[in-house]
Amino acid sequence: MARTDYLNDPNAPQPNSIVVAVTAYIENNDGHILLIRRTDNDLYAIPGGGLELGETLSQTVIREVKEETGIDVEVTALVGAYSDPNHVIAFTDGEVRQEFSLCFRATPLGGELRTSNESKEVLWVDPAALDSLNIHPSIRFRITHAREDRATPYFT
Repeated sequence: MARTDYLNDPNAPQPNSIVVAVTAYIENNDGHILLIRRTDNDLYAIPGGGLELGETLSQTVIREVKEETGIDVEVTALVGAYSDPNHVIAFTDGEVRQEFSLCFRATPLGGELRTSNESKEVLWVDPAALDSLNIHPSIRFRITHAREDRATPYFT
């Protein structure tokens, strides 16, 4: 199922749902950031996905990162809470979500990089190379906040 992200776009469709989602900012010992290239919109992003019934937010982060990248992680901190009503995500099945995402910092524990049905590419990226990648502004925002290592989480 394909998706289109709209941010501050007056022509964006009206949302018809909200889903609790998480993303994970993960750095390795070399300071490289774990990114995926999404299969649904071909953009680079930090891994993440939706909360499932019976899960904690930390469990969702751990599951989603493993599913999308093959990497095992430990959740260590909250980067921020993102709920901008001007960011909507339209899916080809007719769902149009208002963003509601919590971004967490996580530490890699092991595993092997691999792709999935949600990630056509998985890679560790030097922060100096981020500007050369096609990353949605909403994800760049999270990466920026995580790299600032704020004393308190960001929230909208």
